[in-house]
Amino acid sequence: MKSLAALRRLANKPEGAAYLFIAPALTLIFAFTLIPLAATLGISLLRMDIFMNGASFIGLEHYSHLLKDDKFWNAFWNTAYFAVFEVPLQIAISLLAAVLVSRATSFSKFMRSALFLPSVCSLTAIGIMWSFLLDPQSGLYTQYLTQIGLPRFEFLRDPDLAMPSLILMTVWRSFGYTLIILVAGIQNIPESYYEAAQLDGASRFRQFFSITIPMIIPALSFCVITSIIAALQVFDQIFVTTQGGPLDSTETMVTYIYSTGFKTAPFDLGYSSAISVALLAVIMVVTLSMNRYFLSKESSDAH
Repeated sequence: MKSLAALRRLANKPEGAAYLFIAPALTLIFAFTLIPLAATLGISLLRMDIFMNGASFIGLEHYSHLLKDDKFWNAFWNTAYFAVFEVPLQIAISLLAAVLVSRATSFSKFMRSALFLPSVCSLTAIGIMWSFLLDPQSGLYTQYLTQIGLPRFEFLRDPDLAMPSLILMTVWRSFGYTLIILVAGIQNIPESYYEAAQLDGASRFRQFFSITIPMIIPALSFCVITSIIAALQVFDQIFVTTQGGPLDSTETMVTYIYSTGFKTAPFDLGYSSAISVALLAVIMVVTLSMNRYFLSKESSDAH
C-alpha cells in the first residue's frame, strides 16, 4: 500500500508522470543494452569459450593480442573502406533524390513511396536476391553485360569487386529511409526564403547550397550519424552473400566477431567480446566527432 501511495504521489507531479511514462523504455534499455554491454566488457577480460568452460581471468591479454592480430586489422580496414564509401554515396544520392521529389505533387509522392520500398525489405532477402542477380553464370545483370560485349564479371567472387558490389547493394537498399527524412527537412523550409533568393537573382545551385543545406543540417546530421553507425556494424548482407570472402576481402569487424566467437573453433567468446568492445570504441569516437562537427555547423549557421 505504501508503494502504491508513493506511485500516486509521483504521478501527481509533472516530472513524476514523465518518469513513469518512460520507465518501460528505460527498463528495456537497461535489460537489453546496459546489462549486455557490461557483460561484454567483463567477458573480454576472461579466457572463455562459447560453452563457458574453464573461464579464467586474463586481464587485458585479449586487447594486447588484438593489436597484433592481422585478421583484426584486415577486418578493421575493410569496415572503414565500406563506411567511407557507402555513407557519402548514400547521403549524396538521398539528398539529390530528396530535392527532386520534395514537392507536394502526386508524382513526387508516388516516387517517394517507390524509392522507400527497398528500405522495408529484409537485408537477408535482399542479399539473396542480389546474389542471384549478380551470379556470374546465371545472373540477370551478368547476362546483360555479356550481351553488350563486356566480360563476365564475378561481382561477389572477385576480391576487387566484392566490396564495391556490397556497397552499391547497401546504398540501393538504405537510401530510401534517408530520403524520407531529408524530404521532411526540405519541406519544413519556408518557401519565402526561396522567393527572396529568386528576387535577389540567386540560381537554383546557389539556393541549394545557401538555403537548403544550412536549413536541413539537423536532419542531415541525424542521417549521417545513423548511417555511419549502421555502416560500421555491417553484417547481414555480407553474411548472406560472401561470408567475408573472397580471400577475406569483405571480412568486417562484425563478421570477424561472429567468426571468432561462434563459427570456428575454439569459439573464443572472450576474444570476440574484446573485438566487440573495440568496435564500440570506434563507433563512439566517430559518432561523437561527427555530432560535435554538426553542432558547430548548426551554431555557426545560426549566427
